[in-house]
Amino acid sequence: MIDASPVRRGQEQKRSAILTAARELFVEVGVERSSMDAVSARAGVSKRTVYDYYGDKRRLLLGVVENAGETAVSTLRELAEKHLPDAIALDAHGGLHRAVSAFAAELGGFLATSTNYAAAIKLISENESLLPELEDHPLDRAHADVLAERFAHFASAGLLELDDPGLAAEHFHALTTLRVLNEPARRRTDAERVRQIMTDGADAFLRAYGRQAE
Repeated sequence: MIDASPVRRGQEQKRSAILTAARELFVEVGVERSSMDAVSARAGVSKRTVYDYYGDKRRLLLGVVENAGETAVSTLRELAEKHLPDAIALDAHGGLHRAVSAFAAELGGFLATSTNYAAAIKLISENESLLPELEDHPLDRAHADVLAERFAHFASAGLLELDDPGLAAEHFHALTTLRVLNEPARRRTDAERVRQIMTDGADAFLRAYGRQAE
């Protein structure tokens, strides 16, 4: 397997400029028609610097996608800490419903407005054969682990009924984020449409896994 990490880290500002320039060009004209010269010119760095950081165009594409994935996982963690804290009252079944719905709605807002994430989804769909590293990628596991940990906590608190937190996390993802990603591109930027899909999915998840209040 090709080493997917940058050849050297260097300054974060240059790395960010290179990834932004590459993402924009890859989306505008496609990966095949984008040159490393064009990326370096748009990023305001030398072509040698682009090669030093990423080695070749395929690894630069992988870097763009991984950067979007890292941002998405970071956002997911932040929203989980904000909306799904340990402090939810143990007897607050309605409170859990409100919390999960609010979490889903704000996550949907990120999906609808993040140009970085939208670009990554487009680039993956158009260049899947160039990105074998994405199969069973650690970022996918990190995404699932964030929700699995939260759902395990709520199950231990008596608010959810589940045997496999990881499977529950996959089901939540399928009912919410994957439904958004399966929408036509123009609908994925409709914030209200996305919010509705996400909250409907949260409702369906809680109907399946929520412990009924006695």
